[in-house]
Amino acid sequence: MSRWRPPPEKSTALITPAGHARLKAEMDELWRVRRPEVVKALAAAAAEGDRSENAEYIYRKKQLGEIDRRVRYLSKRLEVLRVVETVPSDPGAVFFGARVELENLSSGECHRYRIVGPDETDAGLGWISIDAPLARAMLKKRVDDEFEAMLPGGPVRFVVNEIRYDAL
Repeated sequence: MSRWRPPPEKSTALITPAGHARLKAEMDELWRVRRPEVVKALAAAAAEGDRSENAEYIYRKKQLGEIDRRVRYLSKRLEVLRVVETVPSDPGAVFFGARVELENLSSGECHRYRIVGPDETDAGLGWISIDAPLARAMLKKRVDDEFEAMLPGGPVRFVVNEIRYDAL
């Protein structure tokens, strides 16, 4: 049985200035603060002797690998990301960075979303990735436009109630 898996689809390389700053801060904190702490603890655990039965050594080695993996990912990702700092030329349509209020036509519920890059999504805040099926379906729509999005529960019809852009 092979462990090979096909590579995932490339995600859109867009990010807001705030999201970019968060990723840079995370990488800086991992590289300058957490990694040196873990290396110091790893060295102390290695000095205790038999590494095969040393739980502290094994744990710190695994922790160091996780930090290095995340730093490698962030450094590569930050190189390709394009920071979107301007409002689109047509603010009456839904594009990256838009805050949108949608009404579910079958239930009448209203939902607020913000379209952001895949690296800064947060379901609790209503921030959805530009690669999400709902975001793809609402791109270029205007106020009072109806559209259908294929969601995990099946197709759902929405109407756009409001579109606004914050100063990026």
